[in-house]
Amino acid sequence: MFEIIAAIVGAIVGVSGVTIINQRRGVTGAQKAAGVLAKAKNEAGDILLKAKDEALKQAERAKKEESERRKELQKAEDRAATREASLDKKIESLDERAEGLRRSEDEVEELKEEIRTIRTKQQEKLEKIAKLKTKEAAEKLMQMTERDIRADMVGLINKLQNEAIEDAEERAQTILVSAMERMASEVTAERTVTALKLADEEMKGRIIGKEGRNIQALQRATGVDILVDDTPGMIILSSFDPIRRQVARVALELLMKDGRIHPARIEEVVEKARKTLDKEIERAGEDAAREVGVVGIPKELLRLLGELKYRTSYGQNVLKHSTEMAHIAGLIAEEIGADVRTVKYAALLHDIGKALTHKVEGKHHHIGGELARKYGVPEPIAHAIEAHHDDVEATTPEALIIRVVDALSAARPGARNISAENFVERMRELENVATTFKGVDKAYAISAGREIRVIVKPQSIDDLSAIKLARDIATKIESTMQYPGTIKVNVIRETRAIEFAK
Repeated sequence: MFEIIAAIVGAIVGVSGVTIINQRRGVTGAQKAAGVLAKAKNEAGDILLKAKDEALKQAERAKKEESERRKELQKAEDRAATREASLDKKIESLDERAEGLRRSEDEVEELKEEIRTIRTKQQEKLEKIAKLKTKEAAEKLMQMTERDIRADMVGLINKLQNEAIEDAEERAQTILVSAMERMASEVTAERTVTALKLADEEMKGRIIGKEGRNIQALQRATGVDILVDDTPGMIILSSFDPIRRQVARVALELLMKDGRIHPARIEEVVEKARKTLDKEIERAGEDAAREVGVVGIPKELLRLLGELKYRTSYGQNVLKHSTEMAHIAGLIAEEIGADVRTVKYAALLHDIGKALTHKVEGKHHHIGGELARKYGVPEPIAHAIEAHHDDVEATTPEALIIRVVDALSAARPGARNISAENFVERMRELENVATTFKGVDKAYAISAGREIRVIVKPQSIDDLSAIKLARDIATKIESTMQYPGTIKVNVIRETRAIEFAK
């Protein structure tokens, strides 16, 4: 609409401009101007009419749109009013429900209080009838439950123990039998010689020498006590150090063979015997390592290993015991999948501390573990050496193998020399340890001291206590007795019912 008005104004301005120009040009242009003006008026009238029509149309369209907007606003107001009414109804309903819940809570609380009162009255009546307080009744119930659970526990423990024993024994027997079948060694080991046989009685006098000079020189040079007693054809070499004792034996053999026995010659021969023995010790250690197939052992440890050739334990040669253990341990390791080199290495050196027990304070397995670590032996091997007795826990399969094989090698028949008196004394001590416990009726040491059977009084010891008693007896045996291998503690509890038919 504004565009049309602007066009009309422009036309009028244009006509006015033309008129002015024509006036300036003279009377001749007046006629032309009049014609143009008339034409412009006609056009302006047409444009004005069109503008009015367009303005009417725009006004009608605006009225229509305004009417539609009012209708939509009315609908929105209606919907809002409907929602508000619905919300009011819901709020009223919620208020009613809340009031109902409050009433229900009050009723429930009243019921609870009533139940408490009834339960208290019933409990008082039950206490009067049973003549028991609540605490006493609970204790009786706990005792009954404990008896039932105890019986179930005993049955379960026995079942698990039997299953474990059956599986373990079968598996262990298979492995040990397989290993022993593949390992053959001497049953009786050599003992270190401490008595020296003489060619004749005259040799005793020559060894003693004038005013005892020869025997004194021998004792000073070797550090060994030489005992010449009334035993015909024998002299005794006494020393806590088996190496010194061996040096003295070799030196005396050389002197008796040569025939020249005097202090100067004695010193020379003792030095020669010492060098000879050093070579034998080194050779013994190397031979043992070569025999079991272990390489890389430090020279210092090989030297100490060779010294074990001249040491015995309960009459069993320690070096032979170690090499035997290495063979058996390697076979068992192959069977169960353990590290063969580790168990052979550890088995060979497990008693190496015995070469220094007279020089270093401590138990031989502790000394052996420290020596192994000192000379750079891998920790699994050092741990297996240190843990082959029970005071150090074995945490690896290899350490457990060393512990088992040590007992196996020491406990087999003929491995160790034990006198009849010592054997009887150990059996008696084993039985006495078992009979010191309360409830024990009799105890018998059987299987050459490998098992102790303990018969208990059934009225004093129940099944669960029997299990604990077996563990306590085993613990006391471990702490108070010295024995090779292991001892099985077998506690027997039985109840007999006897009646006579007449």
